[in-house]
Amino acid sequence: MSEEYRRFDAADYIKTEENVRELLKAAVDEDIGDGAVIRAVLKHVAQTQNMSALARDTGLNRGNLYEALSEDGNPTLATLLKVANALGLRLTLEPVEDRARDAAAIPKQGSTSP
Repeated sequence: MSEEYRRFDAADYIKTEENVRELLKAAVDEDIGDGAVIRAVLKHVAQTQNMSALARDTGLNRGNLYEALSEDGNPTLATLLKVANALGLRLTLEPVEDRARDAAAIPKQGSTSP
């Protein structure tokens, strides 16, 4: 009996806004800091939408949008913000837990340590 394999496409599993939120949260958690995972997820999410409409809503042409979100793409922060906004999302920054603890242990400028 031979097995059949289908090419995995994350877009096949993005059905609801909740799916989008959870996938992007996982991407942020798993990204090593180069943005590759986040960019890939944004590309898959964008593909589940109408890419032409997304291009229109971002003010970018489709080709530039595909290029920015491609594996070799390097989208600017402005592009990421436009894509997120067009998808009904907001980029947020929050402290990394370990760094927040480390930062709390560092004395503030002008204070003396015991």
